[in-house]
Amino acid sequence: MATVASVKTPWHLWVVGGVSLLWNALGVTDYTLTELGNRAWLESAGMGPEEIAYIESFPAWAVAGWALGVWSCLVGSILLLLRSRHAYPVFVLALLGIAIVTYFTYAFPSPASFQTTGTQVFNLVLWGVTIGLALYARAMARKGVLR
Repeated sequence: MATVASVKTPWHLWVVGGVSLLWNALGVTDYTLTELGNRAWLESAGMGPEEIAYIESFPAWAVAGWALGVWSCLVGSILLLLRSRHAYPVFVLALLGIAIVTYFTYAFPSPASFQTTGTQVFNLVLWGVTIGLALYARAMARKGVLR
């Protein structure tokens, strides 16, 4: 009878999983408080009436993309910490959500305050982190760390 060798969990999985869980929890918090219309949260982010009106005008499909992105990222981080091979496809699903929101933000006019270098850098970081997490999860699955 063949036995399956146990693969030791590398220390970096716990670091990547833990940091990604914190990072993605911030995204879920932002999404949730924004969708609940928490004015204090939006104003603390430096948004004025024009920016809040823009956020509130998002069509359902853009909000759905945003939800898909943030919640999939959070679930992907949890699956990574649980050493589940399903982390990779969930992070790929998150990329689909990010693509939907990215399309909306570039295809439809937004306030000038959202068209800054800082916003562009944040979008690149968001894409980079999520692509990195997906590739990391795929690599860990291929090495047998994720089951």
